[in-house]
Amino acid sequence: MEFHASTNFELYPLPPRVFFTPHHGSASDPQQVHISIAGIDRIRVTWITDDNTVPSTVEYGTEPGTYLAKATGDNNSSYKFLTYTSGSIHHVSIGPLEPNTTYYYRCGGHGHEFSFKTPPSTLPLEIAIVGDLGQSDRTKSTLQGLGSKDYDLLLLPGDLSYANNRQPLWDSFGRLVEPAASRRPWMVTEGNHEMESYLVGVAESFRAYNARWLMPHKQSGSTSNLYYSFDVAGGVHVIMLGSCTEFEPGSDQYKWLVADLDGIDRTVTPWVVVSVHMPWYNTNYGHQGDGEGMRVAMEELLYKARVDVVFAGHVHAYERFTRIYDNEADPSGPVYITIGTGGYHGGIEPS
Repeated sequence: MEFHASTNFELYPLPPRVFFTPHHGSASDPQQVHISIAGIDRIRVTWITDDNTVPSTVEYGTEPGTYLAKATGDNNSSYKFLTYTSGSIHHVSIGPLEPNTTYYYRCGGHGHEFSFKTPPSTLPLEIAIVGDLGQSDRTKSTLQGLGSKDYDLLLLPGDLSYANNRQPLWDSFGRLVEPAASRRPWMVTEGNHEMESYLVGVAESFRAYNARWLMPHKQSGSTSNLYYSFDVAGGVHVIMLGSCTEFEPGSDQYKWLVADLDGIDRTVTPWVVVSVHMPWYNTNYGHQGDGEGMRVAMEELLYKARVDVVFAGHVHAYERFTRIYDNEADPSGPVYITIGTGGYHGGIEPS
């Protein structure tokens, strides 16, 4: 299995410019199109329209312009955040699909044709990992780098749009990543910048994140879109943990992780990969100790399950540790890698 981790920090020693990506199509045209794994042989297609009468349907096939199959999703939805009202959000699961196959598809009967390639059914598998993506010049450089790789799926361990309550920036982010996210599955988990709250004292809702970036949590037995797992390529189990929701022993996430790890058969699943937003190990000045509580609560579970590698973001730097457990080098522990250099406009953390 091969990993591609994006580290473009040497190209931009100064904080880059933040920008907004507009929509140039009609109200019926799909925008912010992205796909995600929704089961062993299924893909979820998500998009947004300004016109709420557009049906939640996806036509698809293996030849350009020829759609021999059609799937219908649940009724489209929207959400409100203060004075902002989102467009109509569509989620449609399509399949069963063949592995390692290019499919062509059209959303809602409008707009141009998109295409994606399904992951392979067996190893080898190429995974791209990008943390803290944002919307900056560095983001563009990262996406250009991704475009040069023929990866099979992407993991994004939190901090997607950096909207920080400014909801139109969620729309801008969706348009920015559409060329890449509509072609390969993007599997994401939440970061602290998804914890949006519009009133002091009101609990964070993850309203925009949960509405726009639906992941296969139900398929993995999770009751929350903030943590889930999935299988890919017949030999890789990926666990996406939630740094920004309860994780202590006895919590729903903790109990779910215990059951998820217990269900892995390492004779048929040789690779177990974990993604989490806040790193459990970090020698940079920035964000020291942010992931310590979760490490104390969950590290032993990952160690006993012989997890292979843990990817994190949050710290805007690249750092790789040897195999480690409980702050000591241990050949049976996971490799920990921080990859938070995707594009956040604040620049790189000092080491």
